[in-house]
Amino acid sequence: MRTIDNINDLNKSDFLSVFGNVFEKTESVALEAFNSKPFKNFEDVVFKMLNIYENYEKKKILEILNAHPELAVSKKMTTESILEQASAKLNECSYEEYEEFIRLNSEYKKKFNFPFIIAVKGKNKNEILNNFRQRIQSDLESEFLEAKKQVKKIATFRLKEINKK
Repeated sequence: MRTIDNINDLNKSDFLSVFGNVFEKTESVALEAFNSKPFKNFEDVVFKMLNIYENYEKKKILEILNAHPELAVSKKMTTESILEQASAKLNECSYEEYEEFIRLNSEYKKKFNFPFIIAVKGKNKNEILNNFRQRIQSDLESEFLEAKKQVKKIATFRLKEINKK
């Protein structure tokens, strides 16, 4: 486990290598957090990063949403996303499940202009598909708020993993 002194002693490059992908392919949150050092404890790191994200304008939130990969499609995924999706067995879909993910991903992106986002940790592919089928029926504002909430959950899971190392 990292001590807070270890974290506070990280230079910008090292800090970004540790925290830069807490928000998928979005180093700006980590950079702003780095600039707010020193941290009192790890909870302070978490609080500051989540608070930075929560206070972004809608346009920046949409950029973060669009940085997320589609589900069950393995192209252009970060290591974190690959591991998270594998934990939900999204890399072991049947042909029919894979085809449904492809169709839902396409329909969802067309309807909402950002990919379907769900914190997959602790879920299986059936739960994820059922959630996908339900949420695609939502209106834009409700789904934007849900996607934003899911990104925050993903970031929280990733921060907890960093804290374990």
